[in-house]
Amino acid sequence: MNIVGKRTLRSTLEQKVAAHPDQPFLIFEEQDGPVSTYSYQQFDQMVNRTANALLSLRIGKGDRIHLHLLNCPEFLFLWFATAKIGAVMMPTNPASPPDELSYPVHHSESVISFTQPDLLPAVQTIQNRCPNLRGVIVVGEGDHHERSFAELVDGQSTELAEVTIDPLDEAAILYTSGTTNKPKGVLVTHANYVYLGEVISKNMGLGPNDRHLITLPLFHGNAQYYSLMTTLTVGASAALTSRFSASRFMKQSKRHGATVTSLFAAPIRMILAQPELPTDSQNRLRLVIFAQNVTPDQLDEWERRYEAPLMQIYGMTETMGQPLTNPLYGIRDNMTIGLPTLGYECRVVDPNGVDLPEGTPGELLVRGTPGSTIMKGYFKDSEATANTLRDGWLWTGDVVRVNETGYFEFVDRGKDMIKRAGENIAAGEVEAVIKTHPAVADTAVISVPDRMRDESIKAFVVLLDGESPTEQEIIDYCAARLSKFRVPEFIEFRTELPRTSVGKIQKHILRAEEGL
Repeated sequence: MNIVGKRTLRSTLEQKVAAHPDQPFLIFEEQDGPVSTYSYQQFDQMVNRTANALLSLRIGKGDRIHLHLLNCPEFLFLWFATAKIGAVMMPTNPASPPDELSYPVHHSESVISFTQPDLLPAVQTIQNRCPNLRGVIVVGEGDHHERSFAELVDGQSTELAEVTIDPLDEAAILYTSGTTNKPKGVLVTHANYVYLGEVISKNMGLGPNDRHLITLPLFHGNAQYYSLMTTLTVGASAALTSRFSASRFMKQSKRHGATVTSLFAAPIRMILAQPELPTDSQNRLRLVIFAQNVTPDQLDEWERRYEAPLMQIYGMTETMGQPLTNPLYGIRDNMTIGLPTLGYECRVVDPNGVDLPEGTPGELLVRGTPGSTIMKGYFKDSEATANTLRDGWLWTGDVVRVNETGYFEFVDRGKDMIKRAGENIAAGEVEAVIKTHPAVADTAVISVPDRMRDESIKAFVVLLDGESPTEQEIIDYCAARLSKFRVPEFIEFRTELPRTSVGKIQKHILRAEEGL
């Protein structure tokens, strides 16, 4: 069932352009660089020029386009240009080294990659591992031999021919870490983007006069879902920064007159760690949505210093919208993840799917319509899709409970998931790399508390007989093969790991030894 009618990303953007072509849509602040502003019409014209450029490269409906970019206007031009011609965006973390980058590019069968000069070496390294990848386009100036984005769009028409697109067509594949070694590609449709934009903007009370400060990375669902799509849905404006900076955050908020923003707990703590200033409260922020663990003292300090009301929500890449959120108007308990929102139904169940009573922890299930209100499925992974989407319910893997007031409290996540500064990290991904070290026999990775970044990564390592690498050597080995946020901070060598009678590592024993 499609609940958004005939709306697509293309029609959503073009309707807003028709309504107020000259209103500002995008303000981009480069790190230590100039500020660029695009009206709705100017933005749409750049999108159409980019779409025509893609068509000139023989990119058509269903083709996957790889974006390996920091936050920049070109990311957004490419996202919407891809959507307008019926192709599919597949963004990746710019911090990914080649070994980590090659899987999503290969698995998605991406046909072309867009990147930046400083990120180009990683993309070039994986080209021979990705047979479908037939070219690389570079955004920005630099010393390279690849074709440039500016050259590609130069002279392209601002008019774009009609392309038949169904709202249930895929618009993006967002790879997200699971509890297995390989990330899963979440299929996001046009209808998904339209739906979540409508629902989340209502949860936030967003209107045309709001300005959204976007500092989180665009490759991530948070910035796409909660920030950019909500902005577009109501005809508001967005101030985009190239990257998050705790020392600049409040200055940027004031400079651009931001009224709303989205953060994780870790950035909140980083901002609070900045020197307190008498001007801290001189901002226009009326709402800051956030997710994950913030202490009561941190909540109090934030609201005292910045007078920018916080609202904790719950969502994941697969749920599209926010199935749980604290109310905009009403009792806001930011030590919880709130109440079920319109359009979603939530249950707490045991491993057999039996509903649990109030106060009892269990897995959170979210009811939705695949392709409309929740993800369409996982790309080329029918088994994982069937395991996650069962009889109209999305099994989140997260453990929650309902308190006596009906608010949902987050308890824990799937055992092997690590949440670090807003990023999901599968322990198996880190373990798989450590196990390739020539001196390692076995390993088990768990999370340990981190005051600033939610969780840190600790690896218990069993060495082969006669081997004696140092802890730092293991860390350096990981650093060369994993994104920085996936590299363990702590290594503990063991002669053996606790196991069950059938040989499964007992991570709960390791956690207990850490006092967890």
